[in-house]
Amino acid sequence: MASEEELFANIDALLAEEPQLPPPAERARLREAAGITQARLATALKTSTQTVKNWENGRSEPKSPRLEAYQRLLKGWAAKYPAHGTPTAPAAPARVATPQPVATETFTGSAAPEAKAAVPVEAPAAPAAPERPARPAARPATSRRPAAKKAAKPAVDLRFPHGPLAVLDGDGSAYGVDGIVLDCPATTIPELVEWTLRESGLGAPKLNRYGKDSDPLIVLTAAAAVKLGLPERLEGHEQRRSLRLPEDHPVVKQVAKAKWQLTQRGFGPWARIYRKAQGRERQCVQLAILSWDALDERSWPGVAEMEPADIARVLGVYAQRVITPRGSTAVSGLELMTALRPPTKPERDAETGNWISGHNPGSLGTEPMDPAPPEATAEHPVVVQSGWTGGFLNEEAYQWVRSVDSLSDEECLLPFAVGLDLNTAFLAAAARLVVGLSAPDHFHAPKFNPKIPGSWLVDLSHIELDPRLPSPFTPDGARPTGPAWYQTHTVAYAQELGYDVHPIEAYLRRETGAYLDPWHDRLKNAYVDTLADLGVTKDLDDRAFLAAMEQHKQVDPALAAVLAAIKATVKGGVGKLRERPQGKHYKEGERWPALERPTWRPDIRAAVISKARVNMHRKLNNMAKMTGLYPLAVLSDCVVYPSPGASPLDFLPYAASGKPQPGGFRLGPTPGLAKLEGVQPMLWAVELMEKGLNPARHIKGGDAVLDEGE
Repeated sequence: MASEEELFANIDALLAEEPQLPPPAERARLREAAGITQARLATALKTSTQTVKNWENGRSEPKSPRLEAYQRLLKGWAAKYPAHGTPTAPAAPARVATPQPVATETFTGSAAPEAKAAVPVEAPAAPAAPERPARPAARPATSRRPAAKKAAKPAVDLRFPHGPLAVLDGDGSAYGVDGIVLDCPATTIPELVEWTLRESGLGAPKLNRYGKDSDPLIVLTAAAAVKLGLPERLEGHEQRRSLRLPEDHPVVKQVAKAKWQLTQRGFGPWARIYRKAQGRERQCVQLAILSWDALDERSWPGVAEMEPADIARVLGVYAQRVITPRGSTAVSGLELMTALRPPTKPERDAETGNWISGHNPGSLGTEPMDPAPPEATAEHPVVVQSGWTGGFLNEEAYQWVRSVDSLSDEECLLPFAVGLDLNTAFLAAAARLVVGLSAPDHFHAPKFNPKIPGSWLVDLSHIELDPRLPSPFTPDGARPTGPAWYQTHTVAYAQELGYDVHPIEAYLRRETGAYLDPWHDRLKNAYVDTLADLGVTKDLDDRAFLAAMEQHKQVDPALAAVLAAIKATVKGGVGKLRERPQGKHYKEGERWPALERPTWRPDIRAAVISKARVNMHRKLNNMAKMTGLYPLAVLSDCVVYPSPGASPLDFLPYAASGKPQPGGFRLGPTPGLAKLEGVQPMLWAVELMEKGLNPARHIKGGDAVLDEGE
């Protein structure tokens, strides 16, 4: 017979066990008896509706501290709504307390045979529609930091109730948008992919009626990466973004064994894992590994160091306003073009009557298109195989410094050098920009037509302009020395200045369209809306605008990071239209992977940059006419002026009414308008110019190179 000590020891062991929950069917019965929906319970416990469904059909169990809170709630409901008999209290909807750790208690209720059955285990795990056609409940933030101001919420797509993405931490918590937290039981990459596609409720609807839904994105913290069998860091001599797991790595083998595939990019900082689509159902998950530098500090300042919930907020706002990230901001910028202008649309075959995939007018189609030789790069097969020696387009952003000898005594005696930066100048140039959509045709001695996009061989060396301004025809601002290739906008500007142009030859495109218009509109709205959330709105006068811009990064660091990413998306997307070969295995004259994309279009890149540079020169020229002021230097979208004061208000042209004069630089948050970039002493600027250095580069703190990498 057992002793008293043995019996007490056994009881103590039972008391020390984890809180016990009733069977899944009883959990559902108690909730329904209380008149609480799964969505409302999920909100109270700061989790997802799908997670509550999983608890009630036995697919998963809650973890601490939700376990204790859920157990406490169920015990309270069991006392009110026993399996047999009537409730002991009025059946008013219960208010669920915020989840907090509670003392360990043993559940005393029992499952009822006649309880309403829960969703069977073998039921599909895809996110279901809400139980009632009510407005989705708001989900409170669960960030480990104080909740910050949130952007306006988009309409909820019932297919993707938990938003476009989640940030997975090492404890299995997957932080989504709007403060939602999902429980992810995965311990391997294949399990994570399966959970994401079948249970997470993640994804985003297509941006165009003929497009595709965005695949869900899972961002892995360092702890999550290690838990799933990945190395915390990728090390090697190459740039980190070029590193990949070797093919014999256990995780890569796991993926292959589970019948999943990796894209040609392999398992790197941004890995895509997929199977061929079944009908209309895509099977693809995008992964981003934070500790592998997936979020570049230049494009996502400070984001990689944030808490998971805050990272989810930053990426969620970007996904809502731009696109679910697919890689670097450059990659995302390019993907956005295709998402907004899908290459195909369904059309009915006249002979068979069946629906087939047809060309979508206004898009770039599905097949890559070789450029004209002068539009290509020196290593392109079109150039190498043809032996082309006729020169190339040199449509690049300004990098110009004025000659010190051209400075007047009055300019040198001014106290300040003030830098003005045009907001997303390349985005402004993309507005209503007509580009070629078909292959180039070669013409000899054509008559110039400013409405036809293409490349023109023209001699503009006879055009003499004020040496205190950069030439509008060259990136370094030097006067042309003979015939050269120019994009249509550059030649049209020469004509606008009053000079005759007589092209020698040209490569022109017959089919044209404003391909970038939807891209421009979406990014412009994203930029303006994010600035407005940071307190920089369109209704501010110039003085208030400058004050708001000075403080906007401190208002909300998370949204400031979104703003930086939007700007990087613009520059990176334009730059990637002419992505150069990468990797040590490339051999000159061979095709490289980027050439197989319909979006490898150096002519479109040249058109954007040409228009942006012409826009800059037009403002410089108008400023000289209105104020007599000439710039000290220009770097891409930043121009430095000598000034009598430390503010742009001291030298920008204003009418007697106080309104800015049209044609010159104007302050404001809209793309193409200017903001203050920085102020330095005039003496400092002159010293840099004497050394051949660009003061705009030092004021701006960056360069004019458009990212052509990943």
